Amino acid sequence: MSEINYNSGGMGFVGALTILFIALKLTGVINWSWLWVLSPIWISIGLAGTIILIVVIIAIIIGAFN
Repeated sequence: MSEINYNSGGMGFVGALTILFIALKLTGVINWSWLWVLSPIWISIGLAGTIILIVVIIAIIIGAFN
């Protein structure tokens, strides 16, 4: 039998939004600071960090009761 592999690589929503904001900033359409232009990246990193922190805290609490 032949195996069929489907890879769906590509840019996600955050990447597309960041590129859109950068293009709008560089063309002068928006006059935001770079902090806000790159905010989709910062928000994603912050959200991932928060989720990891919550998982670690839950693991420590569960480990303390065993």
